[in-house]
Amino acid sequence: MSKTIVLAFSGGLDTSFCVPYLQERGWEVHTVFADTGGVDAEEKAWIEARAHELKVASHVTVDGGPAIWAGFVKPFVWAGEPYQGQYPLLVSDRYLIVEAALQRCAELGTKAIAHGCTGMGNDQVRFDLAIKALGDYEIVAPIREIQKEHKEVRAYEQAYLEARGFAVRAKQKSYTINENLLGVTMSGGEIDRWEAPGPGAKGWCAPRSEWPTAPLELTLGFTNGEAVTLNGEALPGQVILAKLNAALAPYGVGRGLYTGDTTIGLKGRIIYEAPGLAALLTAHRALEEAVLTKNQNRFKPEIGRKWTELVYEGFFHDPLKTDVEAFLASSQRTVNGTVTLRTEGGRVDAVAIQSPHILNAKGATYAQAADWGVAEAEGFIRLYGMSSTLWAEVNR
Repeated sequence: MSKTIVLAFSGGLDTSFCVPYLQERGWEVHTVFADTGGVDAEEKAWIEARAHELKVASHVTVDGGPAIWAGFVKPFVWAGEPYQGQYPLLVSDRYLIVEAALQRCAELGTKAIAHGCTGMGNDQVRFDLAIKALGDYEIVAPIREIQKEHKEVRAYEQAYLEARGFAVRAKQKSYTINENLLGVTMSGGEIDRWEAPGPGAKGWCAPRSEWPTAPLELTLGFTNGEAVTLNGEALPGQVILAKLNAALAPYGVGRGLYTGDTTIGLKGRIIYEAPGLAALLTAHRALEEAVLTKNQNRFKPEIGRKWTELVYEGFFHDPLKTDVEAFLASSQRTVNGTVTLRTEGGRVDAVAIQSPHILNAKGATYAQAADWGVAEAEGFIRLYGMSSTLWAEVNR
């Protein structure tokens, strides 16, 4: 008899393989695509058609845009710390995909859930730990099941599908591509071989030869650390991020080649493209630098890195993450104002800041003017450096 299982589905090679694999083992497969904002209407239609081509029992698409903004983007920008100083956690939509899949499980009355993660990467940890935190479910991971028997897993998946009459897209043969509102990640092929990326390893960002010649300026308005306006227009957060992606990708903003330490200890090498997040992080950091105290600006990155590590490594539902977010929220109470961003291509800079909370001294401007005299300055320096000066005098 068939058993009911819900598969988190993207239409890619791995999740496409999972459908017949599960069906041939007695599962009635229901697919869920959590639309976290990285695909257009044509691609969504293709994903749905792919699910039906694979003869799933049912397929649903869930709008994940608002959830990804509130659940990830807002606290990530507050934290302000990409993983290992570079990677902007672009696959953190996994936690929202889990929630959408479990909601479908509840609707169908099943406690079985499947995903297309391999046993080599981080996503399996994110999926499994999130599922375990949210209930008692049977987790099936077909790619993990086959990888001991088949060393060239992707080649095996492709052959498996083609033998059953299901074509594989050309781009899926070379790269693993993940795309959502946060950005694009690409791995596989020459990227995994530590070689220079080829011309096919391209997502949203235009190459240097195609950048516009005219500079682009944008303004972002923040309330309590959350972006609420773009160019003076109040918009939902997920819409702001989508518009930033569209505006800055033609300038090549937010693309990087990254090698990181994965949760399981392997080195992971990817190309990532995140134009909108790059802009949000730049603008938010510039505003914080102007309105937070020296102690806040020194200490907060330590807390931000801890939040990022927890999310990267699968602990999205750990109570420490909630505790850290309480600190981050408190730190944002004066992060209000407008930041002007400018790009001429390749990077984006914060060029102007307006806020009622900028910590300006009334009688002094750095390197220009001060309302204290030489005696006060010399006295401060003497006391401030007392320990170091004494050591030098004693040990000459």
